Parts: sequence; C-alpha cells; structure tokens
Amino acid sequence: MDLIGKMDLENELSIALRLLIALLLGAWIGFDREKHGGSAGIRTYAAVCLGATLFTAIGQHLNDTAAVSRIIANVIVGIGFLGAGIIYKNDKRNQSQGLTTAATIWCTAAIGVAVGLNMLIIAFASSAAIFFLLILHHQQWYLKWKKKMQEYHKNEDLDD
Repeated sequence: MDLIGKMDLENELSIALRLLIALLLGAWIGFDREKHGGSAGIRTYAAVCLGATLFTAIGQHLNDTAAVSRIIANVIVGIGFLGAGIIYKNDKRNQSQGLTTAATIWCTAAIGVAVGLNMLIIAFASSAAIFFLLILHHQQWYLKWKKKMQEYHKNEDLDD
C-alpha cells in the first residue's frame, strides 16, 4: 500500500490547519508561564502540543486504529519522561519543584492528541481549563481562600 500516494491536498490542508490550532492552543497555555518567568513557556508548550498533534494526525492518516493507539501511548510516555526531567527536589526548602509544569505539559500533549484526532471542542475546553489553572495562583480571591484553608487545617492539625 502506497501511503504517500493516498495523501491528497485536502488531507494535508486539514492536518496543516490542526497543526496551526495546536500551535496557538499550546502557545496560549504557555503564555502565563512565560509572563511570570516559568522554566517552560510559550515555545515549550506550543512545541509539545504541535508535536502531539502531528504524531496523532499522521497515525490517524494511516487508517490503522492500533497504530494510532500505539502512537498516543508513546506520546503519553514520552511526555511523561520529559515531565520527569522537569521535576526536581529543592533541598533548601525541602520541596519538590516543577510539578505544575510537568502536569500541564502532560495535559498540553493530551490537548495536542485531541487536536490531532479532530476533537476541537474538547481541545479548546481543555485548553481553557489548563489556562485557568495556571492563572489561578495570581488571583487574589484564590490566594486569600488558600491562606484561609491552610490556616484552618494547620489549627485542625494542632487539635489532634
């Protein structure tokens, strides 16, 4: 079977449009991180979303469900490996760092997979949810609520 011969202009334009959407969604997600000096920003998030979309769209073009499943599984594993490299332990503060970045990069890859499978409503809704989560720690109402919850639970722990 000649796969290259079966690719027509309409399919290529469809994939190119999905790549553009993935690029924009990934960049939007990375915007907050970039603005606040995060280690991963617009370029990283856009590249993760774009790559996941490209791999998924190529797999989908093969018309082989098993191949698409394997590609998606390997995107998940690959991004998990990337995320593991982002997470580190800060011995001075005795805290782990990079968990949010690793988790949101993983979610951004999932958004890329959704775009690659032409599930655009899911991709847009998920992108909005991730963006909301990333901007949450800059919202005064959230910071006040978080401080109140921490104080409440700190007092609760003292009662035990």
